[in-house]
Amino acid sequence: MFKELSKVEQRYQAVMAVQVDGLEVTVVAEKFGVSRQTVHAWLRRYEHGGLPALGDGSHRPESCPHQMPAVVEAQVCELRRQHPYWGPARIAHRLARDGFDHVPSHMGIYRALVRHGLIEPNARRKRLRDFKRWERGRPMELWQLDVVGGVLLADGTECKILTGIDDHSRFVVAAGVMTRAVSRAVCGHFAAALRRYGVPDEVLTDNGRVFTGRFSAKPIEVLFDRICRENGIDHLLTAPRSPTTTGKIERFHRTLRVEFLSGRIFDDLAAAQGELDGWIDDYNTQRPHSASGMQPPASRFRAAGGDDVRAADLQALVEARQGDEWITRHVATNGVITVAYQQISVGKHREGRTVDVRARAETLEVWDRNELIKTVARTKKGAIRKKRAMSR
Repeated sequence: MFKELSKVEQRYQAVMAVQVDGLEVTVVAEKFGVSRQTVHAWLRRYEHGGLPALGDGSHRPESCPHQMPAVVEAQVCELRRQHPYWGPARIAHRLARDGFDHVPSHMGIYRALVRHGLIEPNARRKRLRDFKRWERGRPMELWQLDVVGGVLLADGTECKILTGIDDHSRFVVAAGVMTRAVSRAVCGHFAAALRRYGVPDEVLTDNGRVFTGRFSAKPIEVLFDRICRENGIDHLLTAPRSPTTTGKIERFHRTLRVEFLSGRIFDDLAAAQGELDGWIDDYNTQRPHSASGMQPPASRFRAAGGDDVRAADLQALVEARQGDEWITRHVATNGVITVAYQQISVGKHREGRTVDVRARAETLEVWDRNELIKTVARTKKGAIRKKRAMSR
């Protein structure tokens, strides 16, 4: 019955063939199918360590010149723990900024994070070869604005945030928390952004009713559109069901949810706004942005200056349009508008202009921008017709 010899036994036989039987190393090497150098290595190992030394040893090299230094690896792990959503590119940029002489490659940092269980090795979707980053050529040329939810308060209220981002620099120009995304709250935060940073050439929004009334059953000019019109801002709208048009603000929302809102509950609205302001300041001035060459957005943003914006007019306009019903009308060729089933003359010289009517319980106030043109009493006949129309 044949018995297969182990590697150690075969090597021992080769050593004994040289030392005991007196065979030449060349003959023993040919017999066992190895090189002369291997037989000499077995002889040295047996001489220094005996039979146990003939077993398989580790092939690990004694040193690795390109291995990441322990100090650098510890800093990589610490940065990942402090910023759980930073990837290898952002960590490498931070190491270079902190003065490390030998910054590891992105793949080296990735492997270190995997070794320490700080990142899950998932397959990533490859970027298309024809991918092109689209952005405006200078700051203040275009702002993207949108409303996002997910701000939870201790009393169970879910608040909204009006967000605005400069298309060229990714600088956040607006981040206002509100309990409800109504026109007055949205326009209040928008007006505050205009006063602080100045007037952009264009703004881009979706077709939400707080932004536009162009798609209502009876198209009207909402407060947001009026602020744009009076400050010379072109209001651009996305195509229906096309969120990629406002891709930059949508991508910012993802960062906002993951890095700021995830798992957090705020005491009240003021606390949420205060913590959001601190996070936005860090985002604008400290956090490196991959789309800006790993520079913070503030390095590419230059505000136009809000001194020339009609700050008082904007604030008065936003504060005035609360409580009562506001209606927008276009003046006919004869200088007459029709509101609540009654006709009001505002003068032929205002032909074609857009005016606002503040409908109160007893009166109708006609405003041309911030000028009160006329106040008339609401007729009972008009009130009765309106009541009948609502009951139908």
